[in-house]
Amino acid sequence: MTSLFIDRVSKKFGGVTAVSDLSMTIAPRGITGLIGPNGAGKTTVVNLITGMLKVSSGTIRMQERDITEDAPQAIARSGISRTFQNIRLLKDASVLDNVAVGFHMHERTSLAANLLGFPSVWREKKAFRERAHAMLQRFDLERYADYPAGGLSYGHQRRVEMMRALAMSPTILLLDEPVAGMNDVEADALGVMFRQLADEGLGILLIEHNMRFVMSLCDVVYVIAFGKLIADGSAQDVCSRPAVIDAYLGA
Repeated sequence: MTSLFIDRVSKKFGGVTAVSDLSMTIAPRGITGLIGPNGAGKTTVVNLITGMLKVSSGTIRMQERDITEDAPQAIARSGISRTFQNIRLLKDASVLDNVAVGFHMHERTSLAANLLGFPSVWREKKAFRERAHAMLQRFDLERYADYPAGGLSYGHQRRVEMMRALAMSPTILLLDEPVAGMNDVEADALGVMFRQLADEGLGILLIEHNMRFVMSLCDVVYVIAFGKLIADGSAQDVCSRPAVIDAYLGA
């Protein structure tokens, strides 16, 4: 099992410090929450982990491997995938094709083979589509396989985005506000899926404003404000701390 370690990471934009000396551990078989008020630096943390932004200081490790300076593609291949605050699907492509895209991270055929249309390329593409069908079955969306992804409900689009991330076969999954805009029924259905994935060995980092959702799911919660860690521990514990209440509600 692989853990993700964030060790005293900071990020500065000019004279502004967006993340300051942050340390966290995302463990396998668990759901780790990252919460904080708007502008606290939560999405910046995800962008640092995935290599979309470079750290100013500190290190990020997948178990013993230092990935701090790795390119986003290398980080994805190391076993980290993510979803986004704003859904990023190929809206005109089918649901099946959107999920199958994630499997191309594991593509073995060469560029030349793809350009020349070798049989190995078609066998690989067929295998990816079969695996995508199996994932749609698991998450109860197979009946929408041929629908354009942009025509689905918001909740179903979130599921498709999550499946695409899972198609990359991650060991660590970063979920950036996955239930934003959902009602409680939709959110709870996704929550059941997240817990199943964690129980199967996945390490999940959950960034979310829905405190009911966080408290029902997360094993450990980290709270940041202005880029600094102000509390960590169980969900019940951190949500009762004066510093956390002050960060959300003001003194």
